[in-house]
Amino acid sequence: MRRAAVLLLLLPALVVAGCGERKEHVGPGKTQQLQLMLDFLPNADHAGIYAAQANGRFRDVGLDVKIRTPSDPAAPLRQVAAGRVDLAISYEPEVLRARDRGLKVVSVGALVQRPLTSIIALPGAGIAKPADLRGKRVGTAGIDYQHAFLQTILERASVSPSAVKERNVGFNLVQALLTKKVDAILGGFLNYEAVELRQKKKHPVVIPVDKVGVPLYDELVFVTSEAAAKDEGDAIRSFLGALARGTRDLRSQPVAALLKANPDLDRKLQREAVRVTLPLFQPPAGKPFGYQEPGRWRSFANFMRKAGLLQTQRAANGAFTNALLPGQGP
Repeated sequence: MRRAAVLLLLLPALVVAGCGERKEHVGPGKTQQLQLMLDFLPNADHAGIYAAQANGRFRDVGLDVKIRTPSDPAAPLRQVAAGRVDLAISYEPEVLRARDRGLKVVSVGALVQRPLTSIIALPGAGIAKPADLRGKRVGTAGIDYQHAFLQTILERASVSPSAVKERNVGFNLVQALLTKKVDAILGGFLNYEAVELRQKKKHPVVIPVDKVGVPLYDELVFVTSEAAAKDEGDAIRSFLGALARGTRDLRSQPVAALLKANPDLDRKLQREAVRVTLPLFQPPAGKPFGYQEPGRWRSFANFMRKAGLLQTQRAANGAFTNALLPGQGP
């Protein structure tokens, strides 16, 4: 049971950097505080952040990182737009929605490099592919982009939307599935809900949305304000470089730091969730940590535009930049 996210549109990455060279600090010096707001309570998606914190990776680059959790799913983007936090984790679609509303925010790096959102069903429902959704009940969290995903998936499978009953089950996705209120869910994550169901010996069928018609997008991204992207570029680059090293630490210490941050987490579940997620943190070969693929953004942008989920063109302009990634610059 998770979070909410939504929308997208955009043109090639726009560098928001100002003049002059920008560097990632890699040695001791004056400590700078950086406030980071998560998208949700600490979980496997944040394992690299907590590993970097616990192993002194941020301290090594002169950063004192304060990690905060949001009061509600909409808080991170509002807080970063208002300058109350330096960075926030959000969703690629939500960045576009925020910009569509006039918030001056920009994505500065990808945390999870592909969609986690999936169609998930239990074997008894007889759903092995999208065409099998005909005559079935599909639960979503009631988010408009999930509706758009489902419509696209059904269209590609030559299934009339009228032949599928879409039900808003909120964020009780797994419970709705287990209690047979729905035959499948769309909105659960392949690295969390699917893992949880496997550990319950439910043998779920998992179909990532990008495998059945939805364009690729980055599920989770780091967001800052346009002003901070210009004024705090060195600190952001240093943060992302330290996070890249913290993420590598997960190979030998997958959950220790995460469980210390949130002792209520189930160790077995989080260990497997981190194992599944770890490859999704990695950028394409030859690209820096956090890289955001412009062509992917354009393709997903066109999809969201056709779905009518953005009202203005301004959402696209400067919505993301790769200029603040480790080793990058103007």
